Amino acid sequence: MKSVTLGKSPLLCSRLSYGCMRVAGTWNPAEITPERRASGKRAILAAFEAGYTLFDHADIYCRGGCESIFGEVLREQPELKRRALVITKCGIRFGGDPHPTSPHRYDFSAEHILHSCELSLKRLNLQTIDIYQLHRPDLLMNPAEIAAAFDKLRQQGKVRYFGVSNFSPSFVSLLQSALPFPLVVNQVEIHLGRLDCFTDGTLDQCLEKTITPLSWSPLAGGLLGTGSQLPPQHPRHDVLVKLVEVLDKMAAALGVSRTVVALAWLLKHPSGIIPIVGSCNPEHIRDAVRADSLELSREQWYELLVAARGKSLP
Repeated sequence: MKSVTLGKSPLLCSRLSYGCMRVAGTWNPAEITPERRASGKRAILAAFEAGYTLFDHADIYCRGGCESIFGEVLREQPELKRRALVITKCGIRFGGDPHPTSPHRYDFSAEHILHSCELSLKRLNLQTIDIYQLHRPDLLMNPAEIAAAFDKLRQQGKVRYFGVSNFSPSFVSLLQSALPFPLVVNQVEIHLGRLDCFTDGTLDQCLEKTITPLSWSPLAGGLLGTGSQLPPQHPRHDVLVKLVEVLDKMAAALGVSRTVVALAWLLKHPSGIIPIVGSCNPEHIRDAVRADSLELSREQWYELLVAARGKSLP
């Protein structure tokens, strides 16, 4: 795959990222069987072999289980460390942590950020995390406190660069105002089934500030993926059915899969969107890479946008 730069950092990575959220095959660490662990490792190795160099994690994915499986891959094949840029996220706390009555919440306190980073480093078998992200906006966030925590992690050599996830433009600006270094990524939900980031200022800000947008769920949770079936009860069922028809027609004309067209649509945007591919099927992981070499025309891009909107442009 071709390489791109992440934000204002010197970090170079593949145009597609591999998302490790599903590599444990479960959200319950007690359910990680040897078979699930082996399957997760095969998926990660398939991504390496296909040319992915950016790997996305979060401490909540299987409550650390996904980070641990990735760490095992790096322990067994340490040469892969030189080829991998690793992102992970913190800030979401489940109900019952640390007390039985504790609610599900977001926590950007310096204490939680620093503690979470230490645990992720151990699970990932790394000395340094390439990009550390805050996962979902904490309405109690203190930008100065976060800046102090980030600066400490950077000075200690535990994190190279920082980013955010699911942040609105105003939250990005608020946090950035307290930081002496630029945020390099904002990971948000962007796909043909969710167009908000094109109109709410998110991608505008990414272009203006040179922040790389990372697209989670780039295939709408699999709904736009090859061979998927749309549930009849989906609130936008009729629009998505038409969208899939347009995707399939275009894919057939281009000689690629529906998945490739949907990913190439994201890659076309000048903000430099990096889709995070989350399949654990090695065949699908390899197929997605074809989006890197597919350049849609402006006409094709807008044809898909209109189908996704379910109505013509004003």
